[in-house]
Amino acid sequence: MRNLTMLTDLYQLTMMYGYWKCGMHKNRAVFDMFYRKGSDVTQYAVVAGLEQLIDYINNLHFSEEDLSYLSSLKLFDDAFINELRKFHFSGDIDAIPEGTIVFPGEPLVRVIAPIFEAQLIETALLNIINHQTLIATKACRVVQAAQGDSILEFGLRRAQGPDAGIYGARAAIIGGCDATSNVLTGEMYGIPVKGTHAHSWVMSFPDELSAFRAYAEYFPTSCMLLIDTYDTLKSGLPNAITVFKELRAKGYEPTGVRLDSGDLAYLSRECRRRLDEAGFPNVSICASGDLDEMLIRDLKLQGACIDIWGVGTKMITSQDCPALGGVYKLSAEFVDGRVVPKIKISENPAKITNPGIKNLYRLYDKDGMAVADLIALAHEKYDSSRPLTIFDPVDTWKTTTLTEYSIRPLLVPVFKNGQQVYESPQLMEIQAYTRRELATFWDQYKRLLNPHRYKVDLSDELWMLKQSLLKHRDGQEIPT
Repeated sequence: MRNLTMLTDLYQLTMMYGYWKCGMHKNRAVFDMFYRKGSDVTQYAVVAGLEQLIDYINNLHFSEEDLSYLSSLKLFDDAFINELRKFHFSGDIDAIPEGTIVFPGEPLVRVIAPIFEAQLIETALLNIINHQTLIATKACRVVQAAQGDSILEFGLRRAQGPDAGIYGARAAIIGGCDATSNVLTGEMYGIPVKGTHAHSWVMSFPDELSAFRAYAEYFPTSCMLLIDTYDTLKSGLPNAITVFKELRAKGYEPTGVRLDSGDLAYLSRECRRRLDEAGFPNVSICASGDLDEMLIRDLKLQGACIDIWGVGTKMITSQDCPALGGVYKLSAEFVDGRVVPKIKISENPAKITNPGIKNLYRLYDKDGMAVADLIALAHEKYDSSRPLTIFDPVDTWKTTTLTEYSIRPLLVPVFKNGQQVYESPQLMEIQAYTRRELATFWDQYKRLLNPHRYKVDLSDELWMLKQSLLKHRDGQEIPT
C-alpha cells in the first residue's frame, strides 16, 4: 500500500491553508464526483478504481519528509504544517460499486467530510476513478464488438507509465477482457495471463521452422505460433502446420496461430481453410495489431475467422477518448446543523451542477430491464408499489409514468466516520457483475455509434431546488 497523500494539486493545499486560517477547516461539506459526456465512447461508463481509492484513503497521512518539503515551499506557516502532521480522513464516502453501468451527470462518489479533508482528496480521487473507469469502459466496448470472442489485454508497452499499465489492465478485466499480458497485474490480482512469442524469437533462429520447433518443444501444451514474420501464407502457416503435426505425433494438441499484420480478414479466412484441411479445426486464430472496437466490428462483418483478439494501444490509452472528464464539485455545506445546497452556474448548461446531498436510483421494468435512473435528494423516499412519474430535466414536457417497476439505490457506504465499511470483491467477481449489469440494458443504449440516450432524470424536489438556486446568481445562501 503506497502513501499517495502528496499526489495532489498545489491549489488543494493552498485552499486548505486558507480554510484553516479563516477558521473554516472543520466545516462539513459535500462533494460529488461525476463525469460529463464527451463522446459516444462515454455515453455510458463502467465504474472502476474503487479498490484503489479505498487503499488511498486508508493510507492518508503526511510523512515528515512530506512536511519538510511543504515547509521548503515558503507558502505555509509552521502551525499549519503541524496541523497537517495530525491529518487523517474522518468523513463519510459513498460510492457506486465497481462494474456498475453509469451515465453522465450521475454521482459516482459522494464525500461528506470537513472541507479541510474533502478538499485534499479531490485530485487523487479523480485520477484513480477517471483513469480506471475510462479503460474499463473502452474494454467493455471492445468486448461488445467481439460478440463472444476472447479479448486479451496486450497494452502494457504502450501504456502511459507503469501505473497506467498495471491499473489499466485491471480495469480492462473489469470491462470484460479474459486475460492480460501484464504479468505484474496477473500476480497482484490473481487473473489469467496470456502470451505467445515475438517476431524476434523467429528472427533469432536460422529459419522459421527451427524457431517454431523450438517453441513447440518448450511449450507443447500451449503452443501458439506467430506466423507473419516473413510471409504468412507462403511460409508461416505451412511451417506452423508442419510443427503442429509433429506435436500431435508426440501426443499434444496445438493451441493456435497469431496474425499481427496484413489483411486480417483475408488472411484469417485463408488460415482457417488451410488449418481445417490439414486436420486442425480446433486450432484458434488470434489477431493483434492496432485493434479497437470499430476495426473488430468491421473485420467480423467481413467474415474474419478470428477467435481471439489481442488489443493493446487503442484500449490501454482509450485512444479515441483519452480522458473521462470526471469532475469533483461542492454540492452542499452544513451550517449550524442545517444543509445549505450549493450550485455551480455556467454559461455552458452542461457545466451547471446539481445541488444538495443526493442519492442515485435505478428503475427497472417488470422484466428486470433498466428503464431510467433517478437522481434525488437524500431525504426523499420511494415506494415501488406506487406509480412514479419521471421527467426529462431539460425537456420537462417529456414524462414517463412507471407502474410495474422496481427501484435500486446505486450508492453504497464505503467509509463511515473515517472507517472503512465496504470490502471490495475479487476482480473476477467484479467482471461477472459487469456482465450481469450489461445484460439489464437494451442494445440501443450500448450501440458503438450514436447510442440512444438513456433517461437520467431529476426528482421533482431536486429539480425545483436547482431552479430556485439558478435564480440567485450571487452565491448567497437560499433558505431550505
